[in-house]
Amino acid sequence: MRQPIKAISRNHTCDTPLRERRNAYAAHLCLRCNETLLDLRALDPQFARVFGDASVRQIWFTQMLQNAFVATITGPYRDFGTIGAAALEMVAARRGVTVTQEEKKAILSEMRRLPPHPETQDALERLRQAGLRLVTLTNSTAQVAEAQIGNAGLSKYFEQIFSADAVQRLKPAPEPYRMVADRLGVALGDLRLIAAHAWDIAGALRAGCKAAFVARPGMVLDPLAERPDAVGADLREVAEGILEREGG
Repeated sequence: MRQPIKAISRNHTCDTPLRERRNAYAAHLCLRCNETLLDLRALDPQFARVFGDASVRQIWFTQMLQNAFVATITGPYRDFGTIGAAALEMVAARRGVTVTQEEKKAILSEMRRLPPHPETQDALERLRQAGLRLVTLTNSTAQVAEAQIGNAGLSKYFEQIFSADAVQRLKPAPEPYRMVADRLGVALGDLRLIAAHAWDIAGALRAGCKAAFVARPGMVLDPLAERPDAVGADLREVAEGILEREGG
């Protein structure tokens, strides 16, 4: 059953003519939270403390994504937080480390307090001032996503925060992207996903959206998937590329 989607903020300062001119383009930008807007490296001290190796954070996140894909493909549905906890148990078992409930809670709760990447606020402000409407779409539950965006000081940039949990199907399944377009009252082709994960880009494009890829360190596009029409090394470069492409 679909859950209501909560609007976080509505604070636009753009002039009407510019907004009208944007109607011909993908004027709604849908941004992913983890690693696109927010920096997961803030979790490294927690993993260094528990596992003695900060790089285990990347192993855990990869395991969490793998578990999420399996749950989405085979069922039954599990929310992203439950999947993250299970992935942590798997990584701990593989490495022969005992993780206490307190340590598990500390790691998972820290996900709500991730800082934004250094260029995030400037890039979002540039997009907003250009007349583009911003929302987020995440596999995390709405409660976690709202905490993340609020704690990162980004609430003022986004009209709404969407969670795939509302449709009980995680990205890159098509249902979350379709949900966002439906709730915004726009065609899928008028929605552009901005993400730092190739699988999310592929999911959005195959659902019918436009996409832009944030090629953060270690992130590369899938050579078997359609290529997005905007790519940049960080969110600032992506923002400038989108504005250049769409007449900004």
